[in-house]
Amino acid sequence: MSVFYFTIFYKLHKILETLTGGIILYKLIKYIKMKRENILTGSPWEDKMGYCRAVRIGNIIEVSGTVAIVDGDKVKADDAHAQTLNILERVEKVLEDLNASMKDVIRTRIFTTDVSTFEAVATAHATFFKDIKPTTGFYGINQLVAPEYLVEIELTAVLAE
Repeated sequence: MSVFYFTIFYKLHKILETLTGGIILYKLIKYIKMKRENILTGSPWEDKMGYCRAVRIGNIIEVSGTVAIVDGDKVKADDAHAQTLNILERVEKVLEDLNASMKDVIRTRIFTTDVSTFEAVATAHATFFKDIKPTTGFYGINQLVAPEYLVEIELTAVLAE
């Protein structure tokens, strides 16, 4: 940090400390010290596109849009329920790698290429979130990255401090 920014930060700190009794300084220092943790899954797209499955900074976790692994056996291209379960099972593992759980999820965003699958997707979503009840959105979109994908889910989790 340059001397200029340090001086400004210090003066701001003194003003805020006077006004708040030091609480703001504690929060600022905590914020500055937060580290970023990326979760990679080994997908070739992580390097090709420049993304990771999830990012944790402090107590906030953002999980990238995740599609199912369509194997033609357990998860079929025409089965939105099975795709949703597969996605949420995989996301659950990512959260566990970050010392979090589905109970920490505060928001899900569900994208589908076929809004008539709402009932199937909602039932699968409720398997994980019936008692947790994060906020959610269900969005009909034109297409996902491949035709066999009916559902993609992003989520946000916040850990209690």
